[in-house]
Amino acid sequence: MKNKIVYTDEPLGEVRVVEDFLPSPDELAFREETVKVTLSLSKESVDFFKQQARKYGVPYQRMIRRLLDEYVSHFSKA
Repeated sequence: MKNKIVYTDEPLGEVRVVEDFLPSPDELAFREETVKVTLSLSKESVDFFKQQARKYGVPYQRMIRRLLDEYVSHFSKA
């Protein structure tokens, strides 16, 4: 981020708690049929997934794919 965020003590207004539906990194490691795509991600995101993948001994791309699958599954139920 190039622009610095300026925080104030103003009231937040109505706040809504959103249920955490995303899986933990250890839940993102299993195989299924895939389709190849080209996608540019932030270095920070890739570094995070690579670190978690090393920790759990799985490919980082599989973890990213699993995260996206969970997101789609959650919102396609509507």
